[in-house]
Amino acid sequence: MKTLSIALLFSITIGGFSGGSAFAAGNPCAGKPEIDAKSITRPQGYKPYAGDHQKLAKAGKKLWNDTKLSTNGFSCNTCHQNHGAFQESFAKPFPHNVAMAKDKAGMKTVHLDEMIQACMVMPMAAKPLPWNSRELAALTAYTLDVQKTFKPDAKAPANPCSAKPANPCAAKPANPCAKK
Repeated sequence: MKTLSIALLFSITIGGFSGGSAFAAGNPCAGKPEIDAKSITRPQGYKPYAGDHQKLAKAGKKLWNDTKLSTNGFSCNTCHQNHGAFQESFAKPFPHNVAMAKDKAGMKTVHLDEMIQACMVMPMAAKPLPWNSRELAALTAYTLDVQKTFKPDAKAPANPCSAKPANPCAAKPANPCAKK
């Protein structure tokens, strides 16, 4: 029962990051945006790195699992392993509303590359990737492929990191999967 309670707490916490309402209703972190939306918004005249989608997605898969992108030991996979922490809206074409971007940066809708930048800044506690970089294009390509396999009605397998959920309000949340 304790494991179930912890898993439920983690699910509710991460729901606030990705489309749920944990930050909006009764959460002490809710309120004014915590980050400057300009830091994760496409710059004027933005032209993303262009390349072969399959090659970019292959490189993106490696980056998806790379904890060196963050300052706290997180990777994209920390939150999104087996489609974890994605809400039903993830199945919709971008741009669309994502609760984490709305709650943390005040953004009504985001493009996929902007959401990747948001994850870099917020859960991963890092700087955004350069907008015209191959890395951002690679993560975007791979995430598009992940999105194609996402089924909103399917129950995601339990996140192995959920035994010790990170505090989403912490300035640098601890990675629950980090080696001690």
